Amino acid sequence: MSTTTPEHNQRIAVMTFASVYPHYVTKVEKKGRTVDELHQVIEWLTGFDTKKLQELMDEKVTFKTFFEQATIHKNAHLIKGVICGYRIEDLDNELTKKVRYLDKLVDELAKGRKMEKILRT
Repeated sequence: MSTTTPEHNQRIAVMTFASVYPHYVTKVEKKGRTVDELHQVIEWLTGFDTKKLQELMDEKVTFKTFFEQATIHKNAHLIKGVICGYRIEDLDNELTKKVRYLDKLVDELAKGRKMEKILRT
């Protein structure tokens, strides 16, 4: 098991989705991908459409609340690999794992991976 510290997990839990979202946008746009594609990826993972994402950002929800309200895709467990120095499939904190799923999908989008591969179809 790849363990994260309780402090690390707490930092992630209280971070707001709205504070991280602009970084996702910058990352994918810099690599020639679109906000629409980013939203497609986020919706696949969480079930949130663009309108709901905007509401959650306006409400400044934390990642904890964000993922409590999300409906995680049944194929999310297929998201594997290393992100931010952690092997996703080995993370023992569920919230941290879900946040890393999202990071990994954004990363794959930015790296030019085909959408059907990213969406684990």
